[in-house]
Amino acid sequence: MVADSQPVSPQFARDHARRVMARRLRGLMRSVLIHASLIPAAFVFTLPFLWMLSTSLKPDVQFYAYPPVVIPSPFQWSNYPDAVKFITFFLYLRNTLTIAVLATIGVLISSSLVAYSLARIPWRGRNFLFILTVATLMLPFQVTMIPLFIVFKNLGWVNSWLPLIVPHWFGGALYIFLLRQFFMTIPMELSEAARIDGANELKIYYSIILPLSKPALATVAIFEFIARWRDYIGPLIYQSDQ
Repeated sequence: MVADSQPVSPQFARDHARRVMARRLRGLMRSVLIHASLIPAAFVFTLPFLWMLSTSLKPDVQFYAYPPVVIPSPFQWSNYPDAVKFITFFLYLRNTLTIAVLATIGVLISSSLVAYSLARIPWRGRNFLFILTVATLMLPFQVTMIPLFIVFKNLGWVNSWLPLIVPHWFGGALYIFLLRQFFMTIPMELSEAARIDGANELKIYYSIILPLSKPALATVAIFEFIARWRDYIGPLIYQSDQ
């Protein structure tokens, strides 16, 4: 049986079309207003970068000219090769990349192992140790700077890369906290099923937990790499040779 459908009146169709058109116009106006406000804001935020780019292409006499020179005249393209040749740029770049990459790898390995133990393995005292680890975040670097320097000096590590790399292979409190909290969101049933199949803790850690924790590991890697890349005080304290 086919139900009879009521015919739609022309007036209802026109009203419906007007309502649809009005909604579309309101959505279009809202989108235009949002973009009209965001485009100037985006330009304001790009001004420092544009000014840096402009300054990098200016001749020396235009650096401190008043009124400021917005567009260099002429474009000093030789500033870039001169900047690279003025200092041993590629040596510094190699050193920084080496230290940052090795420290990042060390943090990922050590912090994830500690976080796995605190989050997935039940053992007596783990909560106390976790609290103690997090409490170390309240110690500023200025407090531990001199004792660390004395330790590294007695070890003969001063004026080497070791003080900038080795400590990061023993975990970081912030990264242990972040990874532990993420590991705790992974269902324990996955680990229990793997144990029933005969997997040990390292197998579970490597084959189950790490593949499921790529977002957290990527976050830790980015934070640590940027921190090591921007580190100034560490090389200033421990390094004296170019």
